[in-house]
Amino acid sequence: MEKRELTCIGCPLGCAITVTMEKGAIVSITGHTCKRGEEYARKEVTNPTRIVTSIVKVEGGKIPMVSVKTKSDIPKNKIFDVVRGLQNVTVKAPVHIGDVIVSDIADTGVAVVATKNVDIL
Repeated sequence: MEKRELTCIGCPLGCAITVTMEKGAIVSITGHTCKRGEEYARKEVTNPTRIVTSIVKVEGGKIPMVSVKTKSDIPKNKIFDVVRGLQNVTVKAPVHIGDVIVSDIADTGVAVVATKNVDIL
């Protein structure tokens, strides 16, 4: 039996969750105080995902960079591919919150969007 200790990020409580597994299958999940905790733990041990935040260059803007994030979570093992995929991206001002910067980053099927407005110089 394998035990995985997690701190839940499903809500502000931050419950200490224990997931017991046997041969890759979940046997039990304990320590959560809400349904989101159980869902988080199940997903985290079987298919962990993350939202990725970063910055990209802005050409002709009042500031030289704009903050961006993946529109939804991506497989955890793709994080570095996403970051590498953003390294050479440059967008032209103006940029608006929600603008799609990259439509499908690192073959994840997930878009990267702007999280800040950048006006033209």
